[in-house]
Amino acid sequence: MRIRAALRALFDRRARGRWFHLVLGGALLMPFWILAGVVLGPFTRSRVFVSSYLGDQLLAYAVALPLAAATALVSQLRPLSVAAARALCSLPDGALADGPARSRATRTRAAAWFTLHTGVGALVSGASLALPPFAASTALVPFVPPMRTWLRVPDFPFWVLALFPVAGVAMLLALAGVSAAAGALLARAAQALLGPTPADRLAAAERRANELAERNRLARELHDSVGHALSAVTLQAGAARRVVDRDPEFVRQALEAIEETARRTVDELDTVLGLLRDDGAAGADEAVADGPTLAELDGLLARSGVPVDSVVDSAVEGAGGSELKGVPAPVSRAAYRIVQEGLSNALRHAGAVPVSLRIARRGAEVARRGEKIGRHGEGIARRGEELEITMENPLPARAPVVRPGGGRGVAGMVERAAALGGVVEAGPADGVWRLYAKLPLNDRSGGTLGFDR
Repeated sequence: MRIRAALRALFDRRARGRWFHLVLGGALLMPFWILAGVVLGPFTRSRVFVSSYLGDQLLAYAVALPLAAATALVSQLRPLSVAAARALCSLPDGALADGPARSRATRTRAAAWFTLHTGVGALVSGASLALPPFAASTALVPFVPPMRTWLRVPDFPFWVLALFPVAGVAMLLALAGVSAAAGALLARAAQALLGPTPADRLAAAERRANELAERNRLARELHDSVGHALSAVTLQAGAARRVVDRDPEFVRQALEAIEETARRTVDELDTVLGLLRDDGAAGADEAVADGPTLAELDGLLARSGVPVDSVVDSAVEGAGGSELKGVPAPVSRAAYRIVQEGLSNALRHAGAVPVSLRIARRGAEVARRGEKIGRHGEGIARRGEELEITMENPLPARAPVVRPGGGRGVAGMVERAAALGGVVEAGPADGVWRLYAKLPLNDRSGGTLGFDR
């Protein structure tokens, strides 16, 4: 049993992969060994391109290693070394770092690894090329007389010659054992020399945090869009069902609104799910950047399913009717989603009740229509300005039914506003449900948040 386990350790898949990794290291050292042979050729005993003397070859090997080490200081070498070690050395997940070597310390460690890999690999490769033919010839000595002449074997008794096959097999087993030991040594050294440094771990954590943040943004967009659409469609379908025999025109308008709402929501759903399917968190910025803004607020209110009394501050009302002058795109998108989620909450908890909506800029004095503010054009936000959104609807006669596990509506609005440095408050006040949001039109340093200049 122990012999079988030992043979399996010498010839299993892991051992074969590590042996191939060693052979790869020998192949990588070959150009440097040839270059060293060219340089040392005139000074060797043979005076040729590559000396046939073992001592001269070992000298070329010793000169080739520093050349390989100097070349390995290139930062892009580490990803190549990591890819080869990860594929062939059977290392645990997370044992090796990703990305190029940025600092001097990581480049030095990568160079040390490359030197060790090529140095040990060259020795194992040379032995793998030379020893198997010699071992096979040795094993054939008792059976093939010309082999004795070629190997210059004396006239030993037959019982001595019978030991030659055993010696041949022992050479092959020794080569396999040395290869397995060298592969294990390199696997352990890879984790020490190519493993993640504290800086690598910090960079990986930041990348992961960014990916999670982007996915959270996509999920929030999906929740706001689909949640509002389902609430509006449910309300409109229920209203149409109740008057289907009495008011065909109302039913037709309700069906048109349902069709338009569903079409727009499916388009947004396809976009977000496509990004998630492609593991494309990096494309979340583009997806969010293409989201609706306050310029599309009129369409949202028209198909909301509830009567909305909306007022946009006339002093800052844009030419588009609902697009506020000087509102940066990120704030405009966040404001649209907050209004959308507020309408969804009203539909979900209070039904088709009237909703009042007020949107205005507060803070520093704003420009009158057509007036220039500073040298950057009209409508540029001044430091301290904020966009205020206030929505109110009557409280339902009975407490709303809470979904199992709760919802993410208000929490999503709070997160969306907090990402821009703003706040959202929601709750009952003076007999109505009030949603109040305040979004800064400048970043904390006083710079604008994505204005067109």
